Amino acid sequence: MDKLDARIRNHDREIEKMCNHHFQGFVDSITELLKVRGEAQKLKVKKDVKWCNRTVDSGNITELQQCRVQQRNIIFTVMLKFLCCCLCLPVLEMYSRLQEQMKAKRYYPALRTLEQLERTCLPKAGQYRFCSIMSENIPKLRTQIRDTAMTQLRDFLESIRKHSDKIGETAIKQAQLQRSLDNSVSAQPRPLIGRRSRKEARIGGRRSAASGQDPGILDVEDEEEDEVPGAPDLVDFSPVYRCLHIYTVLGLRDVFENYYRKQRRKQARLVLQPHSNMHETLEGYRRYFNQIVGFFVVEDHVLHTTQGLVNRAYVEELWELALSKIIAALRTHSSYCDNPDLVLDLKNLIVLFADTLQGYGFPVSQLFDMLLEMREQYGEILLKRWNITFRQVLDQDNYSPIPVSTEQEYRHYTSQFPLQDPELEKLPFPKKLPFSEFVPKVYCQLKEFIYACLKYSEDLHLSSTEVDDMIRKSTNLLLTRTLSHCLQYAIKKKNVGLAELVQVIINTTHLEQSCHYLEEFISNITNVPPHTVNATKLYGTSTFKDARHSAEAEIYTSLNAKIDQFLQLADYDWLVSAQGDNAEASDYLIDLIAFLRSTFSVFTNLPGKVAQTACMSACKHISTSLMQLLLDPEVRQISMGALHQLYIDIKECEEEEKDGGKMGRSLVSACPQLLDLFLQWDWSTYLADYGKPTCKYLRVNPHTALALLEKMRESNRKNNMFAQFRKTDRDRQKLMDTIIKQLRNLIAQHHA
Repeated sequence: MDKLDARIRNHDREIEKMCNHHFQGFVDSITELLKVRGEAQKLKVKKDVKWCNRTVDSGNITELQQCRVQQRNIIFTVMLKFLCCCLCLPVLEMYSRLQEQMKAKRYYPALRTLEQLERTCLPKAGQYRFCSIMSENIPKLRTQIRDTAMTQLRDFLESIRKHSDKIGETAIKQAQLQRSLDNSVSAQPRPLIGRRSRKEARIGGRRSAASGQDPGILDVEDEEEDEVPGAPDLVDFSPVYRCLHIYTVLGLRDVFENYYRKQRRKQARLVLQPHSNMHETLEGYRRYFNQIVGFFVVEDHVLHTTQGLVNRAYVEELWELALSKIIAALRTHSSYCDNPDLVLDLKNLIVLFADTLQGYGFPVSQLFDMLLEMREQYGEILLKRWNITFRQVLDQDNYSPIPVSTEQEYRHYTSQFPLQDPELEKLPFPKKLPFSEFVPKVYCQLKEFIYACLKYSEDLHLSSTEVDDMIRKSTNLLLTRTLSHCLQYAIKKKNVGLAELVQVIINTTHLEQSCHYLEEFISNITNVPPHTVNATKLYGTSTFKDARHSAEAEIYTSLNAKIDQFLQLADYDWLVSAQGDNAEASDYLIDLIAFLRSTFSVFTNLPGKVAQTACMSACKHISTSLMQLLLDPEVRQISMGALHQLYIDIKECEEEEKDGGKMGRSLVSACPQLLDLFLQWDWSTYLADYGKPTCKYLRVNPHTALALLEKMRESNRKNNMFAQFRKTDRDRQKLMDTIIKQLRNLIAQHHA
């Protein structure tokens, strides 16, 4: 309206100037007419008039005729001159107006004036030389107007390419502001983001077309601080409208449309080409998105403010091209990222980018699908970070129960970890928590991981069930892969003592018991009941069970290794003669029993089955090791005295059982049957009852008995050179040979 009022005032001033220009001539004409009337009155009263009348009546008629012809010629000449002025002056005035419009860069009105001059005024003026010159200049003027308009359009396109970043940034800010308003007032309908009404856009287009401003970014300093300007407020689109109108008048609209679309396609390819280091910072992604949004905001505005310059199919084609390139670029560059915070910020930026373009009517479902793909990558990066965190927690732990001396300390730890132990609460301070520091730290880190997963799931337009399922699956990966590997690393690393392994078992037991609290925690933050059908269950129980079993196996392995160290000190004399009843147990075995007694005292906090299994494993290992000593191929001779010493060592273990030890009954039931068989020389019973379930020597293998008996026979031959001269020795040797023969037959029968 301001532009229209200014136009009216300009026309009023021109009308006033024209009236002022002709008013003086009008006044002069009236003045002359008044003079003529006065002179005519004077002629009537003069006598000369009568004289002239008489003279004319009686005078020369020829002179009068000549005067009349001359008068007629004068009138014709005046009329001809007046006609020439009426036809030529409008042409000259219109050409002068054309020059003024060209000088003022008002090319569209100049083109209209040129058309009127060519079609109306010049044909009426006739075949004057100046008319032919004007006719020759008209095509040149049209070309000049067309070229000037195209130059301004090129300047506009170049300016738009440079300022796409600013336009996109403004549109994204507007979308962000709109989203915050939608979140605060969710009941109100959401308008299209950044787009003015069609009426506003048309008015803005007309104003721009009427103005003579240069293309580029307009000054928006007068905008209110709370209002984010849109694309029409930032960009002067008048070169587009002006060039469109000019080419339409020239009949070259198709040429202009093809040129505009071709140039914008080229600019789209440039905009969609990401920088090589875009993945290094979030600012690189932001500039990339700003340029793309700026490009499509301009196209959307041109689509809705021009009639057919671009159509919906053209814009959709550009968007499909852009969408494929955007997704490919994001997949490539995001794969280089190993920072979960940057991935999370990138996800939020992509969501804002998608919401902005969705507000302009562009489909963005593929972007959200790509965000779900990035969710897997984000989860892998989180797992790597939490792997480092868990290892640091495990490395820094002292693997000792946590001492608490005040109620405040106790509440601090119970707030970090859900400990439910009424008996412990009743104990006075100071007291110790059963687990070490890494239990509350690991539990808190599990919750932090769940929060990190939840942050990525926000604004992805997912249902609560889908979010809950994604979080549970990621948490399962954290438990079964990352935390499990970290626990295995802590268990398998060097210099881990039995006390540390015992504490690991206790810690994993408490973490296993806390798994249902984690499930409740996930259900609370996702608002999905834990017992929903098809809900994913956490695998923490199996993870901590596996870790506990690995720790138990490591305890058994470490305990057996210690036992082997003691057994290496065993130095039996396999050819020693029989000893009396006052023989003592071996020194190495006394030290071994003392070590086992102190070790089993550490197992008091372990579950009963674990401690019992550890004891059974140790005893079985001792039994197996002693049997290996007996059956060692390097030991080719064994005397009855050596077997007797070994039997005394076994009896020492029996004393441990009588004193309340856990290992005696396991050890005595494994190895001594073989020793009893040889010391009591009860071969008849063994051979008669072999294979029966109630056999007294059920655990004695005939192969083992045969090997040991052959070693004893060899010992008797070497040590008793005069055995053939004593009847008892000869009988015993024959008995050994007979037993050996029977054992071989028994083995053959059993094999058959």
